[in-house]
Amino acid sequence: MALYTTTSNVNALLPDDYGPLVVQPALAASVFAQIATIARTGATEYRVPIVAADATAAWVAEGAEIVPSDPTLQELVVTPKKIAGLTVISRELADDSDPRAATVVGDSLARDIARRIDQAVFAGLAAPAPAGLTTLSGVQTYVAAGAFGDLDFAAEAIAKAETVGANITAFVAGPAVALALAKIRTASGSNEPVLGKDATSATGRMILGVPLFVSEFVAANTLWAVDASRVWLVVRDDASIEADRSVFFTSDRVAVKATMRAAFGFVHPQSVVKVTIV
Repeated sequence: MALYTTTSNVNALLPDDYGPLVVQPALAASVFAQIATIARTGATEYRVPIVAADATAAWVAEGAEIVPSDPTLQELVVTPKKIAGLTVISRELADDSDPRAATVVGDSLARDIARRIDQAVFAGLAAPAPAGLTTLSGVQTYVAAGAFGDLDFAAEAIAKAETVGANITAFVAGPAVALALAKIRTASGSNEPVLGKDATSATGRMILGVPLFVSEFVAANTLWAVDASRVWLVVRDDASIEADRSVFFTSDRVAVKATMRAAFGFVHPQSVVKVTIV
């Protein structure tokens, strides 16, 4: 007999909430967390209502009857999957009363959890990882020939999203593409980059007014354009940190395990635009 999240009356067995030590630094380090809407849930499943078609309106004469109509509603069910990290520390560090010791351990695990989130969404990983952008059906695409010589690709992506009522809020590219974009100049012989700067951030980069983010997990010669209101990161609120002193007893070390559950929700795939340079 085994106990799972679906077993009745298991709430009392769930771990204590150590979310701030794991979740907050993980989300701060994740690129996808910065470009998506974050939803937190205490349930095994998170349900996102989707209006597939709006109710209809029409011009009517004074005193005339208004014809009622209903919107078409759908539902996206997101099931957070477990992502976990394990590190080994000395007993002395584990017993250190200085809060910074716990922060060092938590941040180390959180950084790699953030990398795995971005890897799953941008590069794609096999189950049990949640499905990411690379397997998403229904996204719009734009193929640009040749190297980056201008920002026309961005205008095309923004326009494609606007045709379905979306508003691009972020571009995401790999380091090589970001470097190529940074080298585009406003004119021949000029040293002024086309890539706009964010006046509020020394390292912020803008493409036609839209922030550009960089992730090592985006495929070469590829950019993703997304609307934050239509791509979601669902996080389960039962992140935990557990320490075990027995597994490494002979070396006087402590195993520290961090787990959280997260998944992606794409409520409107047509609002996502994939740009490929060939």
